[in-house]
Amino acid sequence: MSAGWESRRWLVLTGAGVSTDSGIPDYRGPDVPPRTPMTYQEFIGSASARQRYWARAHVGWTHMRAAEPNATHHDLALRQRDGQLLGLITQNVDGLHQRAGSIGTIDLHGRLDRVLCLDCGETTLRDQLHRRLHDANPGWTTRTVEVAPDGDVVIDDAGSFVVTPCLRCGGRLKPDVVFFGETVPRTRVQRCFDLVERAREEDAVLLVLGSSLQVMSGLRFVKRAAKEGVDIVIVNRGPTRGDGLAALKLDAGVAETLTALPHRLSA
Repeated sequence: MSAGWESRRWLVLTGAGVSTDSGIPDYRGPDVPPRTPMTYQEFIGSASARQRYWARAHVGWTHMRAAEPNATHHDLALRQRDGQLLGLITQNVDGLHQRAGSIGTIDLHGRLDRVLCLDCGETTLRDQLHRRLHDANPGWTTRTVEVAPDGDVVIDDAGSFVVTPCLRCGGRLKPDVVFFGETVPRTRVQRCFDLVERAREEDAVLLVLGSSLQVMSGLRFVKRAAKEGVDIVIVNRGPTRGDGLAALKLDAGVAETLTALPHRLSA
């Protein structure tokens, strides 16, 4: 890699390690116990699975919506305004990049603050559903729980939870996010591949922040960047599946690493 990658333009790919400083747990960080998230097939397969999901997610949303952008989110938003960012792709579903001021962010796995009806396709705001679930399940969110990744919490007794349907058609509601076992929309993936191509054309760096790259949805862009000759820099605590493709790997925290780097002046 040519020297001075810090001052070149960046195509940034962020993962859960970016949001841990905001109090949102990740799946694979150091000392994190194994998690088994609900798959898409489970969710659509039974009403009891959806009841279990929404009982946990309803409590989890009270924690997720209270999270605030941290130093990494703000630093990236500032670098974008300064012209350093070629693009920003996030595997996170918390919307914190946008709340920090980033624009044009590609939410690879969707957003938890939106809800999709699986039957009529209508998309609504999560807060609207949250109020309806709150009215149907008084006192549910006051319980003490263990917070898990992606707005989930640990609850075992979900049998009494009332799931409210779509107001438009009475159908099944799902957060507008990509579940495990579900595929990322093709047009969204292509937008990311287009950014990798632009990174090659403009001699930009693909900078991976806080992602172990364990799922192919993010790793595929690292693989494409390596194939196209794009320099790859990875900042993450612990190993990643992309380490062998990186020109530089920093085993360190994201916020302290990023905020210590100089800012590139706008062209």
